[in-house]
Amino acid sequence: MSKPKYLGVTHPIDLNPSNEDEESLANDLLETLKQEGQFESEEERKKREMVLGKIDKLVKEMVYRVSLKHKLPESLARECGGKIFTFGSYRLGAHGAGADIDTLCVVPSHVKRENFFEVMTQLLQERSEVTELTAVTEAYVPVIKMQFSGIDIDLTVGILQQPTIPEDLDLLDNNILRSIDEVSVRSVNGSRVTDEILRLVPNIPTFRLALRCIKLWAKRRAIYSNPVGFFGGVAWAMAVARICQLYPNKCASNIVTRFFHVFSRWKWTMPIMLKNPEDGPGQFRVWNPQVYPSDRAHKMPIITPAYPSMCATHNVSQSTKQIIEMEIKRGLGIVDKIMKREASWSELFEKDVFFRRYKFYIQVNVSAINEDEYHKLHGFVDSRLRHFLAGLEDTGQFVLVHPYIKSYDHEFTYKTPEEMQRIYAGFHPAKQSSSSETATPAPDENNKESPKTTAIYTSAFYLGLPLIKRDRNASGRRRMDLSLPTQEFIKLVKGSDVWKNDEEMAISIRFLLQEQLPDEVFGGQPRERLRFSSSKKKPKKRSSKSEDKKSETDEKAAAKKAKIAEAVVPSTSGFVESTGSKQSANETNGQSNGSSNNSLKPAVDVSIPAPVPPAPRSGGIRLKLLGSQ
Repeated sequence: MSKPKYLGVTHPIDLNPSNEDEESLANDLLETLKQEGQFESEEERKKREMVLGKIDKLVKEMVYRVSLKHKLPESLARECGGKIFTFGSYRLGAHGAGADIDTLCVVPSHVKRENFFEVMTQLLQERSEVTELTAVTEAYVPVIKMQFSGIDIDLTVGILQQPTIPEDLDLLDNNILRSIDEVSVRSVNGSRVTDEILRLVPNIPTFRLALRCIKLWAKRRAIYSNPVGFFGGVAWAMAVARICQLYPNKCASNIVTRFFHVFSRWKWTMPIMLKNPEDGPGQFRVWNPQVYPSDRAHKMPIITPAYPSMCATHNVSQSTKQIIEMEIKRGLGIVDKIMKREASWSELFEKDVFFRRYKFYIQVNVSAINEDEYHKLHGFVDSRLRHFLAGLEDTGQFVLVHPYIKSYDHEFTYKTPEEMQRIYAGFHPAKQSSSSETATPAPDENNKESPKTTAIYTSAFYLGLPLIKRDRNASGRRRMDLSLPTQEFIKLVKGSDVWKNDEEMAISIRFLLQEQLPDEVFGGQPRERLRFSSSKKKPKKRSSKSEDKKSETDEKAAAKKAKIAEAVVPSTSGFVESTGSKQSANETNGQSNGSSNNSLKPAVDVSIPAPVPPAPRSGGIRLKLLGSQ
């Protein structure tokens, strides 16, 4: 049987080329992306190549040292080799300025994974240009994260069952997978998948331009993050590649438009695939929903093209699926206007308003005193936050649970145990703007034993919570018990290897009104919550009495906002010591003092475990927000 003359699992939908107007729109897209900083400079390109060259030498040195530890003669140790491969956006040629580089280190069989993380970490620590070095050994794909000369690098390792690694090693050869473990398969497949994607698109320049567009759109709309349950870079790349297969002769503007048209109608019982799964050496599991029940549970399956085929979107939840679908429908409306010259490409890239979208939020705070341990804790929580999301979904209280794709990270200082406990609980002091402000102050002349300042590192993760509409006949205040998913998530974090002890680390989870969010999350933009309505009412003519009433209402609203501004928690401008709503140390410890502030009276009572430190009682408590009674 002759091989098909097309790329993909089905025939193309349209073989016609783009017209002049569509080509012109593609040029407009290119210029817009340049204005958005989506292309690196020549200087940055050379810097990346230089950094990769240094890392390649370090990998060879690491293999050499490990070989000597295994009693190999020096001459043979030098011949063992070691090689790096890039993958992800950098390898696809769709990376922007300041993007990270995903890098695979391929090493021979006598280099064990623990050897790699021990010796490679030591070599990197000796380099002055390496900062923020963190080894995440418990990840699904173990990785070393760092900044090398200011460039973010994610370093993974693949251990092949061969004594040496030649410079002309072909990773697409399935035979290299013989007898290697599943962790190495996952690591090596990062590079193999990237190379397969490039091999399976009909026009690489068109694919790259369209992918840059979709990636920028996904990041601006806050749906670009594999760990929390959205699509990662590889998943978005495969989705764009599939559209390129269906419209092989179209330009980038057509590919982007077709992307939104096709996936706004996509039936997600059907996976996105660039080619049919294939067999290979070894007994590796290949994605197959007919055999594996867990594969049938995937919400939006996008299947990698390299053997063994896997689902790149297994983290997608019901909530994140709804959010992705909503954003695709929004994008569809905009690109249709762009193709009619009724809108510009920049409208597609407008930033999401996550922190103005909902009335209620959950804030997950993690803190540590040691910087290296903090980075490990942050990485673990980031990779496991989706488990908390799933637990909240199971309560049945929310339309969806919306995770934000980034955390807000800070380095603070404290002088007393009380200040440390407040920071642990999420009540942050003013952020120090420079390293000089975090230095230990000179002793006071009248008090030679001035308190010593100590650094503490914190991160805040956010989840938006749109509540299911309440029955109109229901009476009384609405109550929600979030104790179980909260306790389970805290137990998960504290039971991991990254958790040291409760003195050096902390995790606290807080339920917040939108008005209580810190200023930093708004980035200088308006704080007012947006009101979304499906129907528009015609404005009514106002009488003089109604105008007076409206003026009085506006004055009350302004006074309410001023009162809220006083009592907002947490604050990025200092501790909360407002006379409008006193927040005692007991509240920080999870115990409300019963203070009252009607301007912040929530519509629901929420039960979650007490923030760190724990209250002197067991189980969940009813967390009282500022002003609750």
